[in-house]
Amino acid sequence: MKLTQGLLALTAFSAPFISAPLTSSFADEAAFFKDRQLRIVVGSAAGAGYDLNARLFARHFPAHLKGNPTIIVQNQVGAGSVIMANSLYNTAPKDGSVIGAAINGMPSAALFTPDVVQFDPRKFNWIGSTNRDTQITYVWHTAPVKTLADLMTTEVVVGATSPGTTQYEYPIVAAKLLGLKYKIVSGYKGTTDVHLAMERGELQGIGANAWLSLKTLNKNWLDEKKIIPIVHFNFERHPDLPNVPTIFDVTKTESDRQALGLMVGRLEYGRPFFVPPGVPQARVDYLRRAFDATMKDPAFLAEAEKTKIDVDAITGERVAKLVDEAMATPKDVVARIREALASGGK
Repeated sequence: MKLTQGLLALTAFSAPFISAPLTSSFADEAAFFKDRQLRIVVGSAAGAGYDLNARLFARHFPAHLKGNPTIIVQNQVGAGSVIMANSLYNTAPKDGSVIGAAINGMPSAALFTPDVVQFDPRKFNWIGSTNRDTQITYVWHTAPVKTLADLMTTEVVVGATSPGTTQYEYPIVAAKLLGLKYKIVSGYKGTTDVHLAMERGELQGIGANAWLSLKTLNKNWLDEKKIIPIVHFNFERHPDLPNVPTIFDVTKTESDRQALGLMVGRLEYGRPFFVPPGVPQARVDYLRRAFDATMKDPAFLAEAEKTKIDVDAITGERVAKLVDEAMATPKDVVARIREALASGGK
Protein backbone atom coordinates (compact mmCIF):
# COMPACT_ATOMS: atom_id res chain seq x y z
CA MET A 1 0.00 0.00 0.00
CA LYS A 2 1.38 3.39 -0.94
CA LEU A 3 2.16 5.66 1.98
CA THR A 4 0.14 8.48 0.47
CA GLN A 5 -2.82 6.20 0.13
CA GLY A 6 -3.00 4.08 3.20
CA LEU A 7 -0.77 5.62 4.38
CA LEU A 8 25.71 9.69 27.30
CA ALA A 9 25.01 6.71 29.41
CA LEU A 10 26.55 3.47 28.16
CA THR A 11 25.24 -0.01 28.93
CA ALA A 12 26.96 -3.23 27.82
CA PHE A 13 25.03 -6.38 26.97
CA SER A 14 26.11 -9.84 25.90
CA ALA A 15 24.35 -13.15 25.48
CA PRO A 16 25.04 -16.67 24.24
CA PHE A 17 24.19 -17.67 20.71
CA ILE A 18 20.66 -19.07 20.48
CA SER A 19 19.39 -19.60 16.97
CA ALA A 20 20.95 -17.29 14.40
CA PRO A 21 19.85 -18.32 10.91
CA LEU A 22 23.29 -19.31 9.67
CA THR A 23 23.98 -20.77 6.26
CA SER A 24 27.31 -21.46 4.65
CA SER A 25 27.04 -18.11 2.86
CA PHE A 26 26.80 -16.37 6.26
CA ALA A 27 29.80 -18.10 7.84
CA ASP A 28 32.21 -15.25 7.08
CA GLU A 29 29.74 -12.67 8.35
CA ALA A 30 29.28 -14.56 11.61
CA ALA A 31 33.06 -14.66 12.04
CA PHE A 32 33.15 -10.85 11.77
CA PHE A 33 31.05 -10.48 14.93
CA LYS A 34 33.12 -12.85 17.10
CA ASP A 35 33.99 -11.07 20.36
CA ARG A 36 33.31 -7.71 18.69
CA GLN A 37 31.86 -4.71 20.48
CA LEU A 38 28.98 -3.14 18.55
CA ARG A 39 27.25 0.19 19.07
CA ILE A 40 23.60 1.15 18.79
CA VAL A 41 23.24 4.93 18.53
CA VAL A 42 19.78 6.17 19.51
CA GLY A 43 18.65 9.44 17.96
CA SER A 44 16.52 10.49 20.93
CA ALA A 45 16.90 11.19 24.63
CA ALA A 46 17.83 8.61 27.24
CA GLY A 47 14.81 7.28 29.09
CA ALA A 48 12.33 8.08 26.32
CA GLY A 49 10.30 5.45 24.48
CA TYR A 50 12.69 5.02 21.56
CA ASP A 51 15.61 4.65 23.95
CA LEU A 52 13.84 2.03 26.08
CA ASN A 53 12.91 0.12 22.94
CA ALA A 54 16.50 0.19 21.63
CA ARG A 55 17.92 -1.00 24.95
CA LEU A 56 15.45 -3.87 25.07
CA PHE A 57 16.52 -4.85 21.55
CA ALA A 58 20.21 -4.55 22.52
CA ARG A 59 19.80 -6.99 25.38
CA HIS A 60 18.61 -9.76 23.05
CA PHE A 61 20.08 -9.05 19.60
CA PRO A 62 23.60 -10.37 20.42
CA ALA A 63 22.10 -13.81 21.06
CA HIS A 64 21.44 -14.06 17.33
CA LEU A 65 24.89 -12.94 16.19
CA LYS A 66 27.18 -15.93 16.62
CA GLY A 67 30.47 -15.26 18.36
CA ASN A 68 29.50 -13.64 21.68
CA PRO A 69 29.54 -9.97 20.63
CA THR A 70 28.59 -7.19 23.05
CA ILE A 71 26.56 -4.04 22.41
CA ILE A 72 26.79 -0.61 23.97
CA VAL A 73 23.93 1.85 23.59
CA GLN A 74 24.58 5.56 23.16
CA ASN A 75 22.30 8.56 22.67
CA GLN A 76 22.91 11.28 20.10
CA VAL A 77 20.05 13.73 20.38
CA GLY A 78 19.02 16.48 17.98
CA ALA A 79 16.78 17.50 15.09
CA GLY A 80 14.53 14.46 15.24
CA SER A 81 17.37 11.91 14.81
CA VAL A 82 18.81 13.86 11.87
CA ILE A 83 22.06 14.68 13.69
CA MET A 84 22.58 11.00 14.47
CA ALA A 85 21.69 9.96 10.91
CA ASN A 86 24.01 12.59 9.40
CA SER A 87 26.84 11.27 11.56
CA LEU A 88 26.30 7.59 10.74
CA TYR A 89 25.84 8.27 7.03
CA ASN A 90 29.06 10.26 6.70
CA THR A 91 31.50 9.14 9.40
CA ALA A 92 30.51 5.79 10.93
CA PRO A 93 32.41 2.61 10.00
CA LYS A 94 30.87 0.89 6.97
CA ASP A 95 31.20 -2.57 8.44
CA GLY A 96 27.96 -3.16 10.36
CA SER A 97 29.48 -2.50 13.78
CA VAL A 98 27.44 0.71 14.29
CA ILE A 99 23.65 0.55 14.13
CA GLY A 100 21.31 3.53 14.17
CA ALA A 101 18.00 3.57 16.03
CA ALA A 102 15.98 6.44 14.60
CA ILE A 103 12.65 8.05 15.29
CA ASN A 104 10.20 7.35 12.49
CA GLY A 105 10.37 10.89 11.12
CA MET A 106 14.06 10.68 10.22
CA PRO A 107 13.64 9.32 6.66
CA SER A 108 11.02 11.91 5.66
CA ALA A 109 13.21 14.74 6.98
CA ALA A 110 14.94 14.49 3.61
CA LEU A 111 11.66 15.72 2.07
CA PHE A 112 10.64 18.31 4.63
CA THR A 113 13.92 19.81 5.92
CA PRO A 114 16.50 19.09 3.21
CA ASP A 115 18.66 22.03 4.31
CA VAL A 116 19.79 20.14 7.45
CA VAL A 117 19.86 16.62 6.01
CA GLN A 118 23.18 15.16 4.84
CA PHE A 119 21.92 11.72 3.85
CA ASP A 120 19.72 9.92 1.37
CA PRO A 121 17.42 7.63 3.40
CA ARG A 122 17.10 5.27 0.42
CA LYS A 123 20.81 4.44 0.75
CA PHE A 124 20.68 3.37 4.38
CA ASN A 125 20.60 -0.39 4.90
CA TRP A 126 17.42 -0.88 6.90
CA ILE A 127 17.67 -3.80 9.32
CA GLY A 128 14.05 -3.83 10.47
CA SER A 129 11.53 -2.09 12.70
CA THR A 130 10.34 -3.49 16.01
CA ASN A 131 6.81 -2.19 15.73
CA ARG A 132 4.27 -0.13 13.84
CA ASP A 133 3.60 3.00 15.85
CA THR A 134 0.37 4.47 17.17
CA GLN A 135 0.42 8.19 17.88
CA ILE A 136 -2.20 10.11 19.81
CA THR A 137 -2.95 13.57 21.12
CA TYR A 138 -3.68 13.50 24.83
CA VAL A 139 -4.41 16.28 27.30
CA TRP A 140 -4.28 16.71 31.06
CA HIS A 141 -7.63 16.04 32.69
CA THR A 142 -8.04 19.74 33.62
CA ALA A 143 -7.58 20.98 30.02
CA PRO A 144 -10.54 22.79 28.41
CA VAL A 145 -10.45 20.36 25.48
CA LYS A 146 -11.97 16.93 26.09
CA THR A 147 -12.80 15.72 22.56
CA LEU A 148 -11.73 16.16 18.94
CA ALA A 149 -14.81 18.33 18.42
CA ASP A 150 -13.57 20.64 21.21
CA LEU A 151 -10.17 20.86 19.53
CA MET A 152 -11.83 22.33 16.45
CA THR A 153 -13.03 25.37 18.44
CA THR A 154 -10.90 25.64 21.61
CA GLU A 155 -7.14 26.21 21.83
CA VAL A 156 -4.97 23.73 23.71
CA VAL A 157 -1.31 24.37 24.59
CA VAL A 158 0.80 21.30 23.77
CA GLY A 159 4.48 20.58 24.26
CA ALA A 160 6.99 19.18 21.79
CA THR A 161 10.67 18.42 21.48
CA SER A 162 12.05 19.55 18.11
CA PRO A 163 11.26 19.77 14.39
CA GLY A 164 11.42 16.38 12.74
CA THR A 165 9.46 14.68 15.52
CA THR A 166 5.81 13.72 15.44
CA GLN A 167 5.33 15.77 18.61
CA TYR A 168 6.16 18.89 16.63
CA GLU A 169 5.11 18.14 13.08
CA TYR A 170 1.76 16.39 13.52
CA PRO A 171 -0.03 19.15 15.45
CA ILE A 172 1.48 21.86 13.23
CA VAL A 173 0.28 20.19 10.02
CA ALA A 174 -3.14 19.45 11.56
CA ALA A 175 -3.46 23.05 12.71
CA LYS A 176 -2.55 24.50 9.32
CA LEU A 177 -4.41 22.09 7.04
CA LEU A 178 -7.40 21.15 9.20
CA GLY A 179 -7.82 24.16 11.48
CA LEU A 180 -7.36 22.29 14.75
CA LYS A 181 -6.54 24.66 17.61
CA TYR A 182 -3.12 23.46 18.68
CA LYS A 183 -0.71 25.98 20.21
CA ILE A 184 2.72 24.34 20.08
CA VAL A 185 5.50 25.08 22.59
CA SER A 186 8.65 23.33 21.39
CA GLY A 187 12.22 22.96 22.61
CA TYR A 188 11.76 20.39 25.36
CA LYS A 189 14.62 17.92 25.67
CA GLY A 190 12.46 14.80 25.65
CA THR A 191 9.00 13.40 26.30
CA THR A 192 9.73 13.14 30.02
CA ASP A 193 10.27 16.91 30.16
CA VAL A 194 7.00 17.53 28.32
CA HIS A 195 5.19 15.30 30.79
CA LEU A 196 6.73 17.12 33.76
CA ALA A 197 5.57 20.42 32.28
CA MET A 198 2.05 18.99 31.98
CA GLU A 199 2.10 17.99 35.66
CA ARG A 200 3.31 21.48 36.63
CA GLY A 201 0.50 23.10 34.64
CA GLU A 202 2.81 24.75 32.11
CA LEU A 203 1.27 22.70 29.30
CA GLN A 204 -2.21 21.29 28.74
CA GLY A 205 -1.15 18.27 26.70
CA ILE A 206 1.02 16.76 24.02
CA GLY A 207 0.13 17.05 20.34
CA ALA A 208 1.40 13.62 19.30
CA ASN A 209 3.16 10.88 21.18
CA ALA A 210 3.45 7.12 20.94
CA TRP A 211 0.76 5.13 22.71
CA LEU A 212 3.56 2.63 23.39
CA SER A 213 5.61 5.24 25.26
CA LEU A 214 2.62 6.44 27.27
CA LYS A 215 1.72 2.90 28.36
CA THR A 216 5.35 2.15 29.24
CA LEU A 217 6.32 5.34 31.04
CA ASN A 218 3.06 6.67 32.48
CA LYS A 219 0.73 3.75 33.09
CA ASN A 220 -0.36 5.36 36.37
CA TRP A 221 -1.74 8.33 34.42
CA LEU A 222 -3.99 5.95 32.51
CA ASP A 223 -5.02 4.04 35.62
CA GLU A 224 -5.81 7.27 37.48
CA LYS A 225 -7.44 8.95 34.43
CA LYS A 226 -5.08 11.92 34.64
CA ILE A 227 -4.98 12.25 30.85
CA ILE A 228 -7.63 12.15 28.12
CA PRO A 229 -6.82 10.72 24.64
CA ILE A 230 -8.26 13.05 21.98
CA VAL A 231 -7.33 11.78 18.51
CA HIS A 232 -5.27 9.12 16.72
CA PHE A 233 -2.71 10.16 14.12
CA ASN A 234 -3.22 6.79 12.43
CA PHE A 235 -5.18 5.25 9.58
CA GLU A 236 -7.11 3.06 12.04
CA ARG A 237 -8.03 3.16 15.70
CA HIS A 238 -5.85 1.20 18.09
CA PRO A 239 -7.68 -1.72 19.78
CA ASP A 240 -6.88 -0.16 23.18
CA LEU A 241 -8.68 3.06 22.15
CA PRO A 242 -11.72 2.05 20.10
CA ASN A 243 -13.69 5.22 20.93
CA VAL A 244 -10.94 7.71 20.06
CA PRO A 245 -11.33 9.05 16.47
CA THR A 246 -8.55 9.27 13.88
CA ILE A 247 -7.32 12.44 12.23
CA PHE A 248 -8.88 11.21 8.99
CA ASP A 249 -12.32 11.62 10.56
CA VAL A 250 -11.91 15.39 10.12
CA THR A 251 -10.15 15.54 6.74
CA LYS A 252 -12.46 16.91 4.05
CA THR A 253 -10.49 16.92 0.79
CA GLU A 254 -8.43 14.38 -1.11
CA SER A 255 -5.46 16.75 -0.95
CA ASP A 256 -5.72 16.82 2.85
CA ARG A 257 -5.98 13.03 2.97
CA GLN A 258 -2.88 12.65 0.80
CA ALA A 259 -0.87 15.08 2.94
CA LEU A 260 -1.92 13.47 6.22
CA GLY A 261 -1.36 10.05 4.65
CA LEU A 262 2.27 10.89 3.99
CA MET A 263 2.73 12.13 7.54
CA VAL A 264 1.02 9.14 9.14
CA GLY A 265 2.55 6.59 6.77
CA ARG A 266 5.91 6.75 8.50
CA LEU A 267 4.32 5.12 11.53
CA GLU A 268 4.33 1.85 9.57
CA TYR A 269 8.05 1.70 10.37
CA GLY A 270 7.63 3.04 13.87
CA ARG A 271 10.98 2.06 15.43
CA PRO A 272 13.49 1.49 12.60
CA PHE A 273 17.09 0.27 12.87
CA PHE A 274 19.69 0.70 10.13
CA VAL A 275 23.37 0.58 9.23
CA PRO A 276 25.14 3.08 6.95
CA PRO A 277 25.56 2.68 3.20
CA GLY A 278 28.65 0.77 2.16
CA VAL A 279 28.19 -2.19 4.51
CA PRO A 280 28.71 -5.41 2.47
CA GLN A 281 25.38 -6.81 1.31
CA ALA A 282 26.01 -10.25 2.80
CA ARG A 283 26.55 -8.62 6.21
CA VAL A 284 23.39 -6.56 5.82
CA ASP A 285 21.47 -9.75 5.04
CA TYR A 286 22.97 -11.46 8.08
CA LEU A 287 21.97 -8.56 10.34
CA ARG A 288 18.46 -8.60 8.89
CA ARG A 289 18.01 -12.29 9.54
CA ALA A 290 19.39 -11.88 13.08
CA PHE A 291 16.91 -9.04 13.59
CA ASP A 292 14.05 -11.25 12.39
CA ALA A 293 15.15 -14.01 14.76
CA THR A 294 15.25 -11.57 17.67
CA MET A 295 11.68 -10.52 16.96
CA LYS A 296 10.60 -14.17 17.48
CA ASP A 297 12.84 -14.83 20.48
CA PRO A 298 10.68 -15.94 23.45
CA ALA A 299 12.97 -14.17 25.92
CA PHE A 300 12.75 -10.90 23.98
CA LEU A 301 8.97 -11.15 23.67
CA ALA A 302 8.57 -12.00 27.35
CA GLU A 303 10.58 -8.97 28.45
CA ALA A 304 8.70 -6.77 25.98
CA GLU A 305 5.39 -7.90 27.45
CA LYS A 306 6.63 -7.40 31.00
CA THR A 307 7.77 -3.84 30.25
CA LYS A 308 4.65 -2.99 28.20
CA ILE A 309 6.61 -2.49 24.96
CA ASP A 310 4.56 -3.48 21.93
CA VAL A 311 6.19 -5.66 19.28
CA ASP A 312 4.69 -5.62 15.77
CA ALA A 313 7.82 -6.02 13.68
CA ILE A 314 8.46 -5.61 9.98
CA THR A 315 11.52 -6.70 8.03
CA GLY A 316 14.35 -4.51 6.81
CA GLU A 317 13.27 -5.17 3.23
CA ARG A 318 9.78 -3.87 4.05
CA VAL A 319 11.15 -0.74 5.74
CA ALA A 320 13.30 -0.05 2.66
CA LYS A 321 10.26 -0.35 0.38
CA LEU A 322 8.20 2.01 2.53
CA VAL A 323 11.02 4.57 2.59
CA ASP A 324 11.33 4.36 -1.20
CA GLU A 325 7.58 4.94 -1.56
CA ALA A 326 7.66 7.94 0.78
CA MET A 327 10.52 9.51 -1.18
CA ALA A 328 8.48 9.11 -4.38
CA THR A 329 5.59 11.22 -3.03
CA PRO A 330 4.34 13.80 -5.57
CA LYS A 331 6.07 17.14 -5.19
CA ASP A 332 2.83 19.09 -4.74
CA VAL A 333 1.89 16.98 -1.69
CA VAL A 334 5.35 17.48 -0.18
CA ALA A 335 5.10 21.21 -0.88
CA ARG A 336 1.84 21.47 1.07
CA ILE A 337 3.42 19.85 4.10
CA ARG A 338 6.58 21.92 3.88
CA GLU A 339 4.44 25.07 3.70
CA ALA A 340 2.44 23.94 6.72
CA LEU A 341 5.60 23.20 8.72
CA ALA A 342 7.12 26.55 7.78
CA SER A 343 3.97 28.30 9.02
CA GLY A 344 4.37 26.96 12.55
CA GLY A 345 0.71 25.94 12.35
CA LYS A 346 -0.54 29.54 12.10
